[in-house]
Amino acid sequence: MPPLASCTVAVIGLGYVGLPLAVELAKHQECVRTGEPLRRRVIGFDVNTLRLEELRAGHDRTREISPSELQAATGLELTADPALLAQADVFVVTVPTPIDSAKRPDLTPLEKASATVGRALKQRRSATTPVVIFESTVYPGTTEEVCVPILERESDLRFNKGFACGYSPERINPGDQEHRLTTIIKVTSGSTPEAAAWVDDFYGSIIKAGTHPAASLKVAEAAKVIENTQRDLNIALVNELAIIFRKLEIDTLDVLEAAGSKWNFLPFRPGLVGGHCIGVDPYYLTHKAEQLGYHPQVVLAGRRINDGMGSWVVEQLVLALARRGMVIAGARVLVLGLSFKENCPDLRNTRVVDVIEALRRYGMEPVVVDPWVDPEEAQRDYGLDVMAEIPPGSSWQGVVVAVAHQQFTGLPAEHWRQLLAANGVLLDLKGIVPRELGALRL
Repeated sequence: MPPLASCTVAVIGLGYVGLPLAVELAKHQECVRTGEPLRRRVIGFDVNTLRLEELRAGHDRTREISPSELQAATGLELTADPALLAQADVFVVTVPTPIDSAKRPDLTPLEKASATVGRALKQRRSATTPVVIFESTVYPGTTEEVCVPILERESDLRFNKGFACGYSPERINPGDQEHRLTTIIKVTSGSTPEAAAWVDDFYGSIIKAGTHPAASLKVAEAAKVIENTQRDLNIALVNELAIIFRKLEIDTLDVLEAAGSKWNFLPFRPGLVGGHCIGVDPYYLTHKAEQLGYHPQVVLAGRRINDGMGSWVVEQLVLALARRGMVIAGARVLVLGLSFKENCPDLRNTRVVDVIEALRRYGMEPVVVDPWVDPEEAQRDYGLDVMAEIPPGSSWQGVVVAVAHQQFTGLPAEHWRQLLAANGVLLDLKGIVPRELGALRL
């Protein structure tokens, strides 16, 4: 196994997950467990050269890492050259694992990264046994069934002889400055007892919150997917309750507040379910289950409910406008927020796009405002024009509060009134609009 305190680490993929890890590993600091000085060289690898240029200039567009944190990572070397990866002892793969249009796992980025690492393993000259650790969210068995064969094929090495593997699921919460890499317990695992102990010590050297060694690679993989599946199902429940309570003409948030007065009531709220994990991970689990001949019912039922919320909330807006005698076709609707969560520029799998598409199906004209997102990214990924500020002096037939950015919370009632045209409807999906305005809520 490589020396823990002085090994060369290659982090493959420098997004929301890879960059914070690379930066933390590249700091000159003391081991959390032993107090031993850590002097690691970290090769931060990404195929996106623009991303690398921005990071070299001290700018992280994800806003997860500050310029000062980047500067403190003195052991970090940024590159798009795969040849440099052969100098590494440890490889940590943090590439995305999305789903395709048919809701099937798309392992293409993971397979390509595994091939890149395999070729690097073949070129290594070190006598130490390299360790390949995967952090990408996958279904149980992916590391051994998909990644290992690629590593063996490209490296001409044998699994658990020429190289070992680990799996440690990422738990980073984008936009959350309280729960960060070092303050979240890290689940670890390895392909042999020796590798498992090494991987645990590797992460334990920097994770202040501690680690949880899992029994196997599969257990660690499964733990990750059920974390988000559980959350997805709980949100699906309150979304279905919101649909029922709408028919009963009672406010869901009022009901949840009353029920939440009991000590063991779980504080989930209805809304759009997007992001890189919650809206994706359940499909990885159900995909594997169906391969094994089991057809999940509860998990997929929850997914259907959550996937349909964008259309449902727009239907409520249309009904409210119609009751007020408003013409639907051509109505101008202000959509506040596009990212998948508040105070975060992350656009991955945002379900606000479902709201926008539904508005367009009714012939309405949505205008999107989000001060956090990159307009070029919004245009490239979704074909949407996004404004950073609400156009001054404008009024709208409908206003949809889709994301509770700090720029939108705490606005006075008069500000919201000024946004609405006569008989306009305010649809508040986040519960931030003053109650006296009588906004339509879930």
